[in-house]
Amino acid sequence: MEDKAGNTPVRDKEKSKQKFLNAVGKLLRTKGFSALKVNDIAAVAGLDKKLIYKYFGGRDQLVDQYLVSIDFWSNVKQDDAQPAITDGGREFTKQMVLQQYDYVASNKEFQKILLWGLSEKRKSLQNLADEREVVGEVLLKNITDPFFKDKAENFRASMAIIISGAYYLNMYSGASNSTFCGIDPAKEQGEKAIKKAIVNLVDMLYEDGKKQNG
Repeated sequence: MEDKAGNTPVRDKEKSKQKFLNAVGKLLRTKGFSALKVNDIAAVAGLDKKLIYKYFGGRDQLVDQYLVSIDFWSNVKQDDAQPAITDGGREFTKQMVLQQYDYVASNKEFQKILLWGLSEKRKSLQNLADEREVVGEVLLKNITDPFFKDKAENFRASMAIIISGAYYLNMYSGASNSTFCGIDPAKEQGEKAIKKAIVNLVDMLYEDGKKQNG
């Protein structure tokens, strides 16, 4: 049944749920993990705190749903994970790493989540990490491992360093105004230099792979 404004109970519920999710993001971004309390979340959302229990089951479930909604790998579609590949995954690998870099750079909430995952043992954070590994394993096993063959583990180790480095530079930039090796990731020139280095490193790995396969 609709009211005079054309709203339905289902539509109102979804709007309210989104307000709670937005409130979690705002508190995480501005005040950090310690501010994620029921009363604070409800106040920022402008809604009755009882709705948190009604719609999500509790604060922890609300926070868990927020974490899933914002995680990069949780939003990678299966179609994205299995593209048509003709170059051993070289361009796809560069694209995915650069997309992750941009995502972390532009998303302060996600930066906080990454830091949170390093500082606190929380089941939902571990689940997200596990899910990233599952999606990543699909890409590695089906795309890059066949190209690198018996050197696949070397490629995986190199990518672990590249991706974690990209994550760290963004978290470092978000937490301080300092440069890293004289590079400022927060400035356009620094961002371009880092992205160019990522592309060059991936190209080097694939050139070495071609020689090994040669």
